[in-house]
Amino acid sequence: QVLLVESGGGLVQAGGSLRLSCAPSGRTFSRYAMGWFRQASGKEREFVAAISWTGGSTYYADSVKGRFTISRDNAKNTVYLQMNSLKPEDTAVYYCAANLGVWTTAQAMGVIDYWGQGTQVTVSS
Repeated sequence: QVLLVESGGGLVQAGGSLRLSCAPSGRTFSRYAMGWFRQASGKEREFVAAISWTGGSTYYADSVKGRFTISRDNAKNTVYLQMNSLKPEDTAVYYCAANLGVWTTAQAMGVIDYWGQGTQVTVSS
């Protein structure tokens, strides 16, 4: 069974920072594009950021550009989401996602091979 295990969520004040981690288990994800989505209460899940399997390409939602940074360490089989200058509207459950091969518009719309269970991020004002 393939699992994507997220960690690093929590409660932070507005303007603060958090770093999320996603460590897949069950297989090596070095050939997978990886991404992060989030879902706020009462809203649909939305794309946040993604990174190609080489790490050479990154993609961001406009709402997080300049504040969030996605990265990966294939040697550690881990992907990260560094979140800075957090805002209350960033409050959501954040999900890690893995897709074999490339990341395209379809993946940003949720066509994903594997999903994590989610980690809660709460930003207080």
